[in-house]
Formats: sequence, structure tokens, C-alpha cells
Amino acid sequence: MYNKKTLSDILLDTINYILLAAVCLITLYPFYYVLMASFSDPTLLAQQRGLMFWPAGYGWEAYKLVFQNPMVPIGYSNTLFYVGVGTLLNIVFTSLGAYALSRKNVMFSNPIMMIIVFTMFFGGGLIPSYLLVNALGLYDTRWALILPSLISVMNLIIMRTSFQAIPESLEESARVDGANDFTILFKIIIPLSMPVIAVMILFYGVGHWNSFFQAMIYLRSRDLYPLQLVLREILIINSSDSMTTGVGAADKEYVSETIKYAMIIVSTVPILVLYPFLQKYFVKGVMIGAIKG
Repeated sequence: MYNKKTLSDILLDTINYILLAAVCLITLYPFYYVLMASFSDPTLLAQQRGLMFWPAGYGWEAYKLVFQNPMVPIGYSNTLFYVGVGTLLNIVFTSLGAYALSRKNVMFSNPIMMIIVFTMFFGGGLIPSYLLVNALGLYDTRWALILPSLISVMNLIIMRTSFQAIPESLEESARVDGANDFTILFKIIIPLSMPVIAVMILFYGVGHWNSFFQAMIYLRSRDLYPLQLVLREILIINSSDSMTTGVGAADKEYVSETIKYAMIIVSTVPILVLYPFLQKYFVKGVMIGAIKG
């Protein structure tokens, strides 16, 4: 039976809509401002004051200068490698660990899980990690950004809980048909856990895309720099001067600002494009992996 809304219900809904709209505006406007500023004329942008809802004059000069920088394509290709290969290995090894720890017939699974959870609260720190990476011969290699962060404990717990929720009868019937553990994992468990797998892809992929601190510590060769480290150089170290060699001295400062805005857009849009394809699995996957039942 449909219940007619009272005046207090309508007032509450109206207040909620207004608050949510305000939160969305506050959240989205900074990104919108950066987008509009990246397409603006540098001189007119310098004269802009207050809010901006459309570009201050149109221009593609900032994007042309960004992609003329040889470090940007190198950073892009390196980041795509780190995201693709790193996320693939993350999913495979996290799935293997979660499957083994979710089985009741595995000896010492609970003590092993306690040891793994212990690492969430206590760690050796940066210097021992650096010494370990250097001793393993990973320093200044691509694998220094992939292998040390191969498995996230939090993601392992979420995936383990999700695997535990799958009925044991499926595994038992598969074993009767002669299936081994790898067959059960990759042909039964993982296909039934695709919402959680999609969330793990999003978590690991975004983590690799945004990672710059490990690269700053473990990489020395600029040919291995990810895109975020290139972005850091342009925004923080202000290395955009080399990109404005053909610009007049009076306009160089203005052009440098639009280059920074364009670089932010270039490094942000790809991961934003990925999110809508995984968003429908997001809430469902986290809830399945977070609540046992």
C-alpha cells in the first residue's frame, strides 16, 4: 500500500537533496575548474578572478606542450605496464592466497592469517624495505614497483571472506568429478566472485596508477618513471620550463600554469574512464567480501 508523504517527509527529502547537491558541487567543481583552466588562454586565465564556468578564451597550446614533452609518453607507457602487469599479478596471487586461507582443511590457516594481519599494524619501515629491495636486485627495475606490493592484506581479507561464503557443496561435487584445486579456483570460485574481483581490479589498478612514492625511492632511471612521477616534477619541482622554450619570457609564467592544469587532466582522465565500467560491482563486491553469511 502506498503511503502518502507528509509535509515533514517532503521537507526532509528537500533538505537531503539540497545537501547532496551542495556536496556534489563542492566535490566536482575543483576538477571542473582545472578542466576549464587547461583549455583557457594563458594570458586571460591570469586575469581571471573568482569562479570560472567556461574557459577564459579557448586554446590547445597547453596540451600540445604537454605531449611534446618526451617524458609524458614514456611515463604513460610505464604506467600502463605497471597497472596492467601489476594488477594482473595482484589478482592472481591475492586469489591464490585467499583460496588457500579460506579452506577449512588447510593446516594452520588461522595462525597464518593472524601473522598476515599482524603485518597491517607493524612493519619494518622504509629503510628495511629499501635494503630488502636492493638486496633482491630489484632496485632501479620495473619489478620494484610490483613485487613489494604484490598482495594487500586488506584486499586478501575481503577476497578470503568472499570465498568462504561460497557453498562447500560446489567444491565437493567438483572434486568428485576429478577437479583439482586450480580447476576449482579458476573455473568455479573466481567466476562466482566476479563482483569482488572487479572491486579488487579497481583497488589495485587505482593504487598502481596513483603510485609515485615507491618510484621516487626505488627508481633512478628516468626511462622507468611512471606518469605520476612526471606529474610531480611538473607540479612540485616546476620543471615545466623546458616545455616553454619557444614561449616569450613575459608569457612563460602564464603558460606554465596552463601546462600544470593540462597535465593534471591528462593524468586523471584515463582512470576516471575506467571507473564507470566497474562501478556497478563496487558496492556489491565490497559488501560480499566484508560480511560473512
